[in-house]
Amino acid sequence: MMSKKIWYTSDFESLSWHDVHIHGFKLDSFVPDQGVADLLFDIDYILKWENINNELLFTVCRATLRFHQIFGMRFMLDYATPTAGMCPFSIDGIERRPSKPSTDSESFQWSIKVNWPQGHIEFDSLGFTQTLVGTPIVQSSQSLSSEQRDQL
Repeated sequence: MMSKKIWYTSDFESLSWHDVHIHGFKLDSFVPDQGVADLLFDIDYILKWENINNELLFTVCRATLRFHQIFGMRFMLDYATPTAGMCPFSIDGIERRPSKPSTDSESFQWSIKVNWPQGHIEFDSLGFTQTLVGTPIVQSSQSLSSEQRDQL
């Protein structure tokens, strides 16, 4: 996995987003007559988890996770209930299931469970592309600092 720089929907089963931190998100590439847009996440992707001499180390790299032609989005993040300070949110994982056939294209219903703070993101999409945009760093933290992200 470390040698790849780009992953696609067909790679879904080989990827894990557990404890991946999301620093930003935006809608892009709007197609108004179809009511769709791309959803982009600016993430710290964990390429590798390893235990070396009883120390857990993570190989982390900044990446862009782009879901193509999304529609029907539900987005909920709750920083207020746990009185959490503003910080990147982390996800438990990403699940998918086939969408009801509403178009000629095969699409999926995607569900992203947020594990800190509480929340979830759900939408339909044709698929995704994930691209590494930085240099992988081995460290004891699951996410990159602002300084590390600015240098990449």
